Amino acid sequence: MKRKDDVMTELMSPEGRRALSAEFLGTLLFLVFSAGTAAVTGGLLAERMTSARLLVVALANGVAYAVFVAAALPISGGHLNPAVTFAAALSKQIQPARAVAYGLAQCAGAVTGSLLLILMIPSSLQGSLGADTLSTRMTVGGGLVTEIVLTAVLVGAVLSAVRGVSPIGLAVVGLVVVLGQLLGAPLTGASMNPARSFGPALVSGLWKDQWIFWIGPFVGAAVALFFHDVCFSAAGKGTRAFAEPNHSPKTAAARSF
Repeated sequence: MKRKDDVMTELMSPEGRRALSAEFLGTLLFLVFSAGTAAVTGGLLAERMTSARLLVVALANGVAYAVFVAAALPISGGHLNPAVTFAAALSKQIQPARAVAYGLAQCAGAVTGSLLLILMIPSSLQGSLGADTLSTRMTVGGGLVTEIVLTAVLVGAVLSAVRGVSPIGLAVVGLVVVLGQLLGAPLTGASMNPARSFGPALVSGLWKDQWIFWIGPFVGAAVALFFHDVCFSAAGKGTRAFAEPNHSPKTAAARSF
């Protein structure tokens, strides 16, 4: 295992800075297109959460996540989600120091993306900037369970996809995000991504029940890793390392998603 100083030196290297930049920029763009679509359809188009709007928002989230994960994949491993990074750290595929650095870059990207939305969308129509909130009829316990289940399915899809990175695997991850949105958006906003919730919450000041969008995804990531590695024994010889950036000095067979 690398010493902490070695990891920090690697993060400060040109390759490490590129990886952090990829996580920052990828999360920023994902936030703009996912939260931006929710804000535009709710504000500029003045639409309620009809089935048509729900489908549009779900597709925007799924397509944006798959596209920007694919773009960041060869540079940083394409996490764009603290829950994915948490699972990578739990599986010991990345060091804790790198996981923290990735999480900070992702949250900074989400905040910057939310600030960018303020410049793009007229102030009278910004609403909550696509911030995640519980439905008025949703209990705190129900919201927490929803985020755990949805994130577990998403991280499980990522774990399966990284065994053999391909366009099909990335498409499956995007479709899982779409399905999660279709089910969860009317209930909790279907965050599945703490950074996605944190950015709009910080900029709009809507902090109510924010802890659910952190605890739920982190617990869901741990649950997905448990079932994948312990129950299904999917991680064996010959599988690709989970979410390790390409600049890591490992063999080609152990490089990144």
